[in-house]
Amino acid sequence: MDDERFMQLALAEAHKALAADEVPIGCVVVAEGQVVGRGHNLTEHLQDVTAHAEMQAITAAADTLGAKYLTDCTLYVTVEPCVMCAGAIGWAQVSRLVYAADDPKRGYSRFAPNALHPKCSVTKGVLEQEARTLMQDFFRNRR
Repeated sequence: MDDERFMQLALAEAHKALAADEVPIGCVVVAEGQVVGRGHNLTEHLQDVTAHAEMQAITAAADTLGAKYLTDCTLYVTVEPCVMCAGAIGWAQVSRLVYAADDPKRGYSRFAPNALHPKCSVTKGVLEQEARTLMQDFFRNRR
């Protein structure tokens, strides 16, 4: 299934974040079956609280496509987007959001359930256990 294949690529980005001692969240943006943007958390490296995986991937996709709107794109991310990232996904008019693990503490669905563009469809739970385990292990090792 394509969703699992692209989520595996997002998980690979999350592992890049983990290797850099960043919160292990990864993201890819796909258009017409091709990855057009990738990103992983860079908040520590860039000392920038906005340098989330989704923000990096959206910027890369817009650069690749030469357009600010990602209307025919699917964004795959390993953890439910925060409010900031959901807002960016909405402003970019992403057609579809696919995420692995819920984020009950900071996820957009708790705080801003209408942040996405009205035409954006959402699929959740794709490779959820892999993403959840990655996050739990990261924070367990921090304590």
